[in-house]
Amino acid sequence: MNQNDDDRQQLLNDNDDDEILGGGGCGFVAAVMPSDGEYEDRSDCLNHLPELCAEEPDQKIQLTYAPAEGATFIFFVFYLLGIGTMTPWNFFVTAEDYWKYKFRNTTLNETDTLDELTPLQKSFTCDLTLTATISGTTFLILNAVYGKHVSLGVKLLGTLTAILVLFGITTAFVEINTDNWQEQFFLITLIIVVILNISAATMSGGLYGIAGLFPSEYMTAVVSGQALGGIITALAFILVLALDTEPKTTAFIFFILGIVLISFCIVCYIIMVRQPYFNYYLNGGDQYKIIKAAPSHSREEDIGVPLEPIMSHVLGKIFMQTITLALLYATTLSVYPAVTILMQSEHYGSKSAWSDIYYMPVVNYLFFNCGDYFGRLLAGWWDKPTNRHTTFLFTIVRVLFVPFFLCSNSSEHYFLPILIKHDAAFISMMIVFGLSNGYLTNNLLIMVPRRVKQHEKELASSIMAASLSCGMVLGSLLSMAFVQML
Repeated sequence: MNQNDDDRQQLLNDNDDDEILGGGGCGFVAAVMPSDGEYEDRSDCLNHLPELCAEEPDQKIQLTYAPAEGATFIFFVFYLLGIGTMTPWNFFVTAEDYWKYKFRNTTLNETDTLDELTPLQKSFTCDLTLTATISGTTFLILNAVYGKHVSLGVKLLGTLTAILVLFGITTAFVEINTDNWQEQFFLITLIIVVILNISAATMSGGLYGIAGLFPSEYMTAVVSGQALGGIITALAFILVLALDTEPKTTAFIFFILGIVLISFCIVCYIIMVRQPYFNYYLNGGDQYKIIKAAPSHSREEDIGVPLEPIMSHVLGKIFMQTITLALLYATTLSVYPAVTILMQSEHYGSKSAWSDIYYMPVVNYLFFNCGDYFGRLLAGWWDKPTNRHTTFLFTIVRVLFVPFFLCSNSSEHYFLPILIKHDAAFISMMIVFGLSNGYLTNNLLIMVPRRVKQHEKELASSIMAASLSCGMVLGSLLSMAFVQML
């Protein structure tokens, strides 16, 4: 046996991860691959297991090693794919003035169109949110249940291609005159929204599942990329405000940026799946296995038979984390952005560009997303707490933000008192609210793969993605009630 003593005695620090399978006279877990240059083939490795048992019984040893090359590139691609899961949709909904322009009353002149919204303008945002939420959440749940039957290529490359095509169609509509068939265009747009969110949900669920197979910093890359996408969208929105461009021009810029981003994601994904480092973790990753003497009368098991995760078993192990993540996003979405966007500066109406134009986009979108982003980075660097009950307690305490946001400065107040009157207090709340959202999100998503076995990690991470989406649905419903309470 040529394996270094230090490597052979590396112990598993996580929970009791793997079963002991009898076979060949010693306990051994399935799906072990030989280290580079150790044995000529897998069967040769298995033939040497009695030696391992004899030399060091009851040891947990690492029999496989990740390739040194490609780790940084894979990390970058995970970051990029995290950006790609949300940013195109953010661009889609941020072009609000464009959609109002498309569904305007074409019988009135340009100055009269601002006086009263048309029925299509009034219902578009609500219908957009409803169709996006239902379709996205449904397919995240389906991905968690049936995702193992869908190939990785379909989950990621197929969905990225679908999003690219949909954005191409949406961009083409910018230059097409739809004034005479607004109802039909409205229906076409909602169909595009449904397919777009189905694709994005499938991609997001698949990406969470794959990231769960890698070391924890790769999950941090995915969730940090999603938050960075929010920052990019906020900056683009603020830039558009500063340039004061026409609605069609604004939408064209947003959609082209989405096409460029998705195209770059596709190219990087194709390169990534060819990397040995990626395939190493995709096929099981680091295998810390227990090697110990087994009773001579133990029943022999087939070695190398793939283990199938059982939904009920996996959900039982991570139930507290799924509830916590759903509560976290229900809290966030209950006030952000539906309630927070209604707040205004204490100096609103002073004809200052900051207080009248830039205050709300900067505070509501940029500051929150920056807090969310740095919170996720912080959780990747300082992975505390590790106890799921403590994380749940912090999430419960975070609910206290809701009444304070409801009592912040807004012209929409009719029932609730205004307690948060000053800009500094509201800005501080937004930053801490975003920071806590990002920190707890990444903390939970890193925690989950450590609580399950290797063959259960992908399913566990997919369940968490579905839980996150369910929390967003609940939060969106609560936000409708909270807006009416103002």
